[in-house]
Amino acid sequence: MNKQLLLFVLITLFSACATNKSNPVANRNEFSSNPIVDGWYADPEGIVYDNQYWIFPTYSDLYEKQVFFDCFSSPDLVNWTKHERIIDTTEVKWAHMAMWAPGVIEKDDKYYFFFAANDIQNENELGGIGVAMAEQPEGPYRDLLGKPMINEIVNGAQPIDQYVFQENDSTYYMFYGGWRHCNVVLLKNDFTGIRPFPDGEIYKEVTPEGYTEGPFMFRKNGKYYFMWSEGGWGNPDYRVAYSISDSPLGPFERIGTILEQDPAVATSAGHHSVIHNPKNDDWYIVYHRRPLTETHRDHRVTCIDKMEFDEQGLIKPVKMTFGGVSTNKL
Repeated sequence: MNKQLLLFVLITLFSACATNKSNPVANRNEFSSNPIVDGWYADPEGIVYDNQYWIFPTYSDLYEKQVFFDCFSSPDLVNWTKHERIIDTTEVKWAHMAMWAPGVIEKDDKYYFFFAANDIQNENELGGIGVAMAEQPEGPYRDLLGKPMINEIVNGAQPIDQYVFQENDSTYYMFYGGWRHCNVVLLKNDFTGIRPFPDGEIYKEVTPEGYTEGPFMFRKNGKYYFMWSEGGWGNPDYRVAYSISDSPLGPFERIGTILEQDPAVATSAGHHSVIHNPKNDDWYIVYHRRPLTETHRDHRVTCIDKMEFDEQGLIKPVKMTFGGVSTNKL
């Protein structure tokens, strides 16, 4: 190689290195896109563990194929890592199908995973809400009780779609229920069962107007935002509504719908959760929807979009996107 050609090659390499240094994310994704992961996933529960975002969804397929859970983690909401089979029916001996809708929480350096199984239709069937525990968010999880925590049908609520809300270090509420009824129970502090409320009640019904399933709660500026899904989960008009209360036990007066189908994007938008980045006070809604090209009841995908509030603290309607959200580290 002559000196002139060698000089040209060196200059070219130097320029390329300089360009990469000035744009360190040139080869990385800057937006999540929707859906955020490949595959059929629904009912996503989003949470922050150890400066990572985590999503725990239902594997969305025929009931007899819903016998395991995967989860996903990300440092920035954009680049997601899949953790496969964090728990399945080989560990949960009493479950044989329809493992649904995780609810997750961390306590005392342990990670708890609440789930529903078997789609019970009456109290003569074995199934309902169970709980598992792991040493790390991605599992493996072990069945904590070896049986359902709630197997009863109380106040007309099918025991599914549980969400655990921490009020303080000694008070953990679990909201749950399908069939258009929602109950709240008070969990024991070791999560091995439920205990009575101070007034002696064990199950309190808190069903708001329009409720179908999928309860979720978060606290903001001293107010309790209670959210739920309406309509049929297999129908195009599946949607999310909410209320605001001064108490975690309600009353919950319906304010309005914040997420619904968009004929230009997707249908069946619902069964959501909310993720908050406290560093910059950004809020996100994680939910499932059905692509416009799909007609299969169980083809649902997990998506994420920004959730914003107006000056009165009301939630603005969420616009579903294909682009998703931009990178946001904790």
